[in-house]
Amino acid sequence: MRNLELYLHIPFCVRKCAYCDFLSAPAEREQQEVYLRALKREIEAFPDKETYQVSSVFFGGGTPSILPAERIAELMELLYRKFRIGQDAEVTIECNPGTADAEKLRIYREAGINRLSLGLQSADDRELALLGRIHTWEDFLRTYEEAREAGFANLNVDLMSALPGQTLRSWERTLEQVLALAPEHVSAYSLIIEEGTPFYERYHEDAERRERGEQTRELPSEDEEREMYRLTEQMLLETGMRRYEISNYAIPGYECRHNIGYWTGVEYVGFGLGAASYLKFTRYRNPENMQAYLAGDFSGREITPLSENERMEEFMFLGLRMTRGISEREFREKFGRTVEKVYGPVLRKHCADGLLRREGGRIALTARGMDLSNVVMADFLLE
Repeated sequence: MRNLELYLHIPFCVRKCAYCDFLSAPAEREQQEVYLRALKREIEAFPDKETYQVSSVFFGGGTPSILPAERIAELMELLYRKFRIGQDAEVTIECNPGTADAEKLRIYREAGINRLSLGLQSADDRELALLGRIHTWEDFLRTYEEAREAGFANLNVDLMSALPGQTLRSWERTLEQVLALAPEHVSAYSLIIEEGTPFYERYHEDAERRERGEQTRELPSEDEEREMYRLTEQMLLETGMRRYEISNYAIPGYECRHNIGYWTGVEYVGFGLGAASYLKFTRYRNPENMQAYLAGDFSGREITPLSENERMEEFMFLGLRMTRGISEREFREKFGRTVEKVYGPVLRKHCADGLLRREGGRIALTARGMDLSNVVMADFLLE
């Protein structure tokens, strides 16, 4: 049996954050219930369940934790009935502080969820308000403590740096306060100003100034953003965490298996509005129009078979996101050619520039390469 990962998209939130361009929005309870019925129908209709064993499940959004806990438990029950889920499967739900209480967290554990991903972003209440978050640092602390009391032994905390008005010291305080709680995993991202968001209207000119190397007005400068990035790595490594991907750190043994699956080409099925799937070298994407999804009309679903060149590209630039990099032997086994044959000039160029290292049959980004990863990844696109 082949491993399979499952992703369930819950596209609802209490309030849209000012930086968010995800496929999500507030909705009344009645609309949520209609959506959940459609989601269950889609899960029931999946045809190839006998071929796979599920290695991970991920409830993402939006904010899955705004749903009644009983609805999440019903979805878990359906998944266990429909699929062969491995005994050691990693089952994650994203949870925003202020949307889950002790009882809800207890129900999650009883339903088989064993990993919680908490969306904090910042420990500074002023920064949280600027982002449009619905919670405070105290709300986060309460949810974190209740999660531990409910039996969660695998907690991730999402953090975001390079916020408008943020200083290196305020970012350091966020890291200090979070690390004092000893989470098993931290995802630390830099803010990206996405088009179509309120932040884009306010800060896109400042972001463009930063890209040109000019003085910014409200966003941290390029140098300040780089200092935050390096401070993050330094402080997390000092606590015993290991950086295993560009933006992700974990106590050894607590790396997010679901995300590693994405980066290493494990097949996955996404259920829900706009959800993506990858099966048998083909990508699928559900409709993003809510009415089409509720009607079960998947005629507009995107279906993209990947060519061998596209598969080689993805093998490289997804695999290189991880600090362990990619295996030259695995490349040869998958594609019948050596990585040297396909990418020799690119490898020699970036090794000479100190952006890639090649040793022990593996190719990985160096520390400097991590800093310039977008530049390196672009060179792995084939004509």
